[in-house]
Amino acid sequence: MKDDFKYTEGRFADIQMLRYRLDGFSELSLRQKKLAYCLAEAALWGRDITFDQFGRYNLKIRKTLEAIYTSYTGDREAKDFKELATYLKRVWFSNGIYHHYGCDKFEPGFSKEFFSSAVRQADQSLLPLGGGEDADKLITELTPVMFDAGVMPVKVCKKDGQDLVKSSACNFYENVSQSEVESYYAEKKKNGGDTPPSFGLNSTVTKKDGTVTEDTWRTGGRYGAAIEKIVYWLGKASDFAENDKQRKAIGLLVDYYTTGDLTTFNDYCVEWVEDKDSHVDFINGFIEVYDDPLGLKGTWEGLVEYRDEEGTRRTNAISANAQWFEDNSPVDPRFKKKCVTGVSANVICAAMLGGGEYPATAIGINLPNADWIRARHGSKSITISNIINAYNEAARGNGFTEEFVVDDATRELVKKYGDICDIIHTDLHECLGHGSGQLTPGVDPDALKAYGNTIEEARADLFGLYYVADGKMLELGLLPDAEAYKAGYYTYMMNGLLTQLARIKKGAEIEEAHMRDRALIARWCYRQGRADNVVEMVNRNGKTYVKINDYQKLRTLFGRLLAEVQRIKSEGDYAAARDLVEEYAVKVDLELHDEISSRYEQLGIPPYKGFINPVLRLVRNADGDITDIVADYSEAYETQMLRYGREYSTLI
Repeated sequence: MKDDFKYTEGRFADIQMLRYRLDGFSELSLRQKKLAYCLAEAALWGRDITFDQFGRYNLKIRKTLEAIYTSYTGDREAKDFKELATYLKRVWFSNGIYHHYGCDKFEPGFSKEFFSSAVRQADQSLLPLGGGEDADKLITELTPVMFDAGVMPVKVCKKDGQDLVKSSACNFYENVSQSEVESYYAEKKKNGGDTPPSFGLNSTVTKKDGTVTEDTWRTGGRYGAAIEKIVYWLGKASDFAENDKQRKAIGLLVDYYTTGDLTTFNDYCVEWVEDKDSHVDFINGFIEVYDDPLGLKGTWEGLVEYRDEEGTRRTNAISANAQWFEDNSPVDPRFKKKCVTGVSANVICAAMLGGGEYPATAIGINLPNADWIRARHGSKSITISNIINAYNEAARGNGFTEEFVVDDATRELVKKYGDICDIIHTDLHECLGHGSGQLTPGVDPDALKAYGNTIEEARADLFGLYYVADGKMLELGLLPDAEAYKAGYYTYMMNGLLTQLARIKKGAEIEEAHMRDRALIARWCYRQGRADNVVEMVNRNGKTYVKINDYQKLRTLFGRLLAEVQRIKSEGDYAAARDLVEEYAVKVDLELHDEISSRYEQLGIPPYKGFINPVLRLVRNADGDITDIVADYSEAYETQMLRYGREYSTLI
């Protein structure tokens, strides 16, 4: 590992690229490194799937732009070419032409005429030309998708009152309406039993001869060419599995990819979640449903990880007390688990990011998603320490705290305790928040429909917010003193009320589930606490700040909202979920938005960050035997993306 390692590595548009270090990777055994390497290859081969899921033209657009970028012989310093290069970098970053957070379509900074000319002049062998196609046909096909603001304008539409399927450009549905999809799955769920599969997770819904049906994602089916590569590397990984349970889990995942059978996926999830001993672990498959307006379809993602032993001692303290947290939660006893089982919580280092976790990634994950598996077999939670560390290191000295925190005393509080509070809140959110509570018998896990993701994230966030201020944090040695939690409360409210607005396009509403969750919580508490002046929005020298006057009353508000959000989740109260989200989580104050965006711009801080993967390089002896695997951090963003396009392209 080089001493001159740098976390920040260039920026473009509204994005800062970072690197993450593989701390402790060199200490793994050679067998563990080989396991991680094979799993990393499996994590990279699914990239094209994610691109295609996020829009049916994404792969063609990416490949066309890459052909231009690599073979263009004109003036590469001209405005049009430089704008095309920036557009391509954004496409790489977002796995398509839609913003990874806001879901709106990118606006090209180059002209249609330049694009047409560049396509015709590009190396034609590099263009995605099918049988009988030529450059002119490709231009005709792609130009309206890229340049016409009215054509497929948003990846995921969540506007109340619209047909969310027809209004969304994500590539999960073909020639069907929202009502047709909902009726189709409602019929399937009638026979789901008490261990239902995650209906719809791994398929495209389409209509054939007037009948709604599914096209399953599996080997020999849709995405088969990519899945075959994933399966190959999972098979290689199985040879280096750390124990029989991990080997069995990998085998079940291969069976699931081969058959597309969601009951096999359930079997895999159970086996995977019960593997508590593996030091090297992974996530691979169609997992999170945030990119589907109906919350059914799993975006493909890959993550390879190894345990951070020091950090895991912290999360073990939390998970070992899971029943205490559940019993003392402020929610109605009807909605609490009587017996919390199988909670596994680790701090891990990411070794490779793929699909929906790359280049932007989560800092914590809790799986599996199926409520019945959580209830019977538990869940695995991870907090990704090297990703969090990279974020924190990149933020030091950028002026954000000085610009947005209300006064010197609060700034000192945030500087002293902000990092540890964020980590503990993430631990609580992932380790226990998502796994807490229970559904009322007979409630459909998808009853909240388009609002389900926001409500679930709010539930986990509120759980963490409520408990980070509890004396239990001191008892377990997780926070240094009784004042520390205030830093977490302040930064959360500041983000939800103010600073996350910098991530929203002018004139747009809040669309992304996590941003809606934060807005919902912060705005609800601000409004509900107004009579007691719990939280203020103050103006000083023309700048708006958050001021918290009573931290304990704010905690009480978090508890009240947690109780209501859990009730909504447990009872499947769609109307209440809709009212709460639409009232607090969607609209944007345009004047405040302009102010926050301007202050961000003056600081020069990109509102979004993502990561360049390390390259895992094989070290061989004179006989060709692998003697070591080392992490190389020298690959540039453009080089990595172009290499991935060459080496891991399967679907076009």
